[in-house]
Amino acid sequence: MEIRDKVVLITGASSGIGLAAARLFAAEGARLSLVARSTEILERLAEELRRQGHEAIALTADMRDPSQVRKAIADTVEQLGRLDVLVNNAGQAARGTIADVDLEDYRQVMELNVFGPFVAMQAAIPVMRRQGGGLIINVSSMVAKMRIPGLAAYSSTKAAFSMLSETARTELAPANIRVITVYPRLTATKFAQNSLQPRLAPQKERRQPPMEADTAEFVAEKILASTVNEPVEQLMD
Repeated sequence: MEIRDKVVLITGASSGIGLAAARLFAAEGARLSLVARSTEILERLAEELRRQGHEAIALTADMRDPSQVRKAIADTVEQLGRLDVLVNNAGQAARGTIADVDLEDYRQVMELNVFGPFVAMQAAIPVMRRQGGGLIINVSSMVAKMRIPGLAAYSSTKAAFSMLSETARTELAPANIRVITVYPRLTATKFAQNSLQPRLAPQKERRQPPMEADTAEFVAEKILASTVNEPVEQLMD
């Protein structure tokens, strides 16, 4: 897909991968709808991009609230006229073993990582069908393909999200709506620090060898490449 002048909605646009993607897509001439919970940060980002000559709107929405997700899609179409690309990027981790992880934490992460993008897809599909097609970029994680002790809750949400993405790809192909799944590795953002922790007494952490992390900008470049080249999956290589 040619990016210039396309309307691109990015969830989780206030930090990390979403923030890097917003700046990168703007540089390529996209018209941006920036969605996240952090109103003040979003407004500053939108203003920053507008000062650079780009078109950007800021829409506050909690992706765990279906009504807010649907409104963000509707407001994007109302203000920018269409929706060409949906980047489902917002997400959160939960840490803890299966024996320890809190059910409410698991539920919260499931609502953000699975139900939120699911509702966003449901809201975007009719718009894209009317337009004759569109592109959905679903940002999953490599943990969806791995078995990592202490990350079962998070990895299971990403596995569910990946399966939704793969099934949507088949279902929506006749409508010319393409669905791509992106699988980031460990990324150098505040994602880990913002993860939900088990509500238990503190335990001594195991020392593990440091892992090399990709930058948010590197992942954003892969997302942009996915939008342009439209592979079925985008792995970090």
